[in-house]
Amino acid sequence: MSSSEPTFPELLTACKRSAVHLEMRDQYGVSDETDGFSAWLRTGQRDTDPESESWASWVGLISQAVARGVTVRRARIVSEPVTDYIRYEHAGTVVNVAAGEQVRWLPRRRASDIALPGNDFWLFDERLIRWNHFTGSGAWAGQEITDEPAAAELCAVAFEAVWARAVPHDQYEIR
Repeated sequence: MSSSEPTFPELLTACKRSAVHLEMRDQYGVSDETDGFSAWLRTGQRDTDPESESWASWVGLISQAVARGVTVRRARIVSEPVTDYIRYEHAGTVVNVAAGEQVRWLPRRRASDIALPGNDFWLFDERLIRWNHFTGSGAWAGQEITDEPAAAELCAVAFEAVWARAVPHDQYEIR
């Protein structure tokens, strides 16, 4: 990331109406989740305390955006049966919801006829995209910011199509 690119907190703070996030991978290898994921694999226990050190900054960021009137939605396209990582994500999603995010899950087999971008993304106010890049093993490989109108339209249309078919978090049963 170049020093001139805004950080995620800066992007969300500048957001006025909506922030949507589409996740399409079955496995992420994000370094700051390594310990928590390993512990969850061993014990089945996940930190779901919104005030814990690991969640506090995220919860604060999201709850502040929601308090300003920003609608924050996250959709996850997942293969079934789901991976252990998706089980781990699902177990922690109660914190995303408590912070004010709306979260839905779409089984991949129901997304076959949706035109999807090639990368996960955040779309802010239907105009500014933060592409999230990952390596083949799921490690973070950086971000790319664009306000290219055709790309923003692709992301908006894809997200809404996924959202319309997806199952709300509290109704999605892990398979």
